[in-house]
Amino acid sequence: MTQLNESPIITVERRKAVTIIIAAVIMSLAIGGGLMQVGSGFASRSSDGITVTGSAKTTATADNAVWVLNVSLSSPTVATAVNKVDADVAALSKYLTQGGIPEVALTLGAISTYANEEYSNGNPTGRILSYRATREVTVRSKDVQLVSQLSQGIGTLLATGINANNYGPQYYISNLPALRPQLMAEAMKDAKVRAEALTSAVGGEIGSLVNVKAGPIQITTPDSTMTADYGAYDTSTIEKTVTATVSVTFKS
Repeated sequence: MTQLNESPIITVERRKAVTIIIAAVIMSLAIGGGLMQVGSGFASRSSDGITVTGSAKTTATADNAVWVLNVSLSSPTVATAVNKVDADVAALSKYLTQGGIPEVALTLGAISTYANEEYSNGNPTGRILSYRATREVTVRSKDVQLVSQLSQGIGTLLATGINANNYGPQYYISNLPALRPQLMAEAMKDAKVRAEALTSAVGGEIGSLVNVKAGPIQITTPDSTMTADYGAYDTSTIEKTVTATVSVTFKS
């Protein structure tokens, strides 16, 4: 049987076709292998478990108050400034003790003085205009309601000319070490309930505990939504809300 010789053009085209087919097969195998690896990666990630955040809160009443008042005034001479500060501190201390604060609950700081210099075009002239004297009076008491009452009524004393800076008392809770573990336990229970709700919705169930990360304690005013990355401690009110959070991972 006589074979016809193929033309060079047909031979070249056939080789190109074969090359394209081989390349396509290699690419499809590579893509298939890649998808298998990506799929297994997602599967391993999803098998790590489910992570949820649980929270718990409670109300707390402050049982410690710290109230710092600063008496400060200026006078042409150091002696006059110091004498005036002493007189104002005595009047302030009398107001507090007559209001029910024991003398042992008062701490009087040392008197500090400094000169108010005259400046011209940003440069000191060497002339002293006046001298300022300051002294702190600190109240520490467990009777937070009494401290609150006296702080609200101190305006009557300041109206007489007593020069005291009043930024209000600060209120603290002393049972925080006892509250913290209780709240953490409640937050853990809340996290478990949330995890069970999420997994049961898709026909699954949670497994054993994998990891727990406790968040910072947030102590805020009642009904506040304020949070801070490193925790919050509001001291402006007697009544407070204490909140704890935990991030929990369960096997799924």
